[in-house]
Amino acid sequence: MEKTESQHRNDIIDICKRIHANGWVASNDGNVSVKIGPNTILCTPTGMSKGYLTTDQLIKVNLDGEQIDGFLKPSSEIKMHLDVYKNKEDVNAVVHAHPPYATGFAVAGIPLDQCVMPEIIIGLGSIPLTEFGTPSTMEIPQNIRPYLKNYSVFLLENHGALSIGEDVFKAYYRMESLELFAKISFIARLLGNVNILSEEEVKKVIKVREQFGLDTKNYPGCRIDGKIIRTADNNSDDNFNLSGESKNKIGDQKIEVTRDMLVEIITAVVKNVLKLKS
Repeated sequence: MEKTESQHRNDIIDICKRIHANGWVASNDGNVSVKIGPNTILCTPTGMSKGYLTTDQLIKVNLDGEQIDGFLKPSSEIKMHLDVYKNKEDVNAVVHAHPPYATGFAVAGIPLDQCVMPEIIIGLGSIPLTEFGTPSTMEIPQNIRPYLKNYSVFLLENHGALSIGEDVFKAYYRMESLELFAKISFIARLLGNVNILSEEEVKKVIKVREQFGLDTKNYPGCRIDGKIIRTADNNSDDNFNLSGESKNKIGDQKIEVTRDMLVEIITAVVKNVLKLKS
C-alpha cells in the first residue's frame, strides 16, 4: 500500500530528528528527500536545523529543481538528490549528513572498502570515496554518478556521507550501518590492526548473501589488498585484480614519513591521551 504525502512528510521529520539526535548534523547541516511521484520530490528546506523541522516546512520540487510547493526554499544541495533520482532506478529516498566517524574517513581520504565485517559485506559490500566537489554545485553529483550503479552509500571527500534507498528508512539505516562501521574501523586502527578476512572467508559470507536473495548483478563487493571480491564463484570474472591506477583511487596510497615526523606524531598522540586521562 502506497503512503500518503502526509505519511511521507512525517517520515522525513522522523529521520531528521534521528540524524540530529545522533549528532550527525550541526546547525543547518544535512538534507533529506523522498520521491513521492514520478516528477515530485519532497525535501527539507535550506537554512533550518534538522532537529526542529515541522512537516509544513518541507518543500516540493520537480526533477528539474523547480519549486512546486512550500513557503521556504529547498536545500541548496538538492542537485545531489535530483541527480540520484534521475540516474538510478528504484531509489525513492536520499539522506545526506555528516556522521563524525564516516566523515573523518572522508576527510582523511580513506574509503571503507576492505573486507572486514560480515554485516557490511552482506548489507553494503563496501563504501567508496567520491572526489571532492564544491557544495551546492553539480560537481558533487557528477562525482557520485560513476558509483551509483553498484553502491548505495558514499563517502564524500572532505564533506560528509550520502545514502540512498527504496524508502527513507532504508536510506537512513544504511547510513547508520556506515557510521558504526566507520567507528569500529577507527577503533581497530587505534588498536593497531584491522584484521582483513581471507578470500575464502569472504566468499563464504557472500554465499550467505546470495542465499538471502540479495542483488548480485550490481553488488560492489569488497577489497582484499588489490583484489575485489564480488561473488562466491571461484571462476567468475566478477572477482578481479585492480590496476595500479584503480588501487590508488580506493585507498592504497603509500604515505612516506621521516623518522623525526613519526616521533613527532607519536609524541602528539601520547600527549593528547595523557590530557584526556588527567
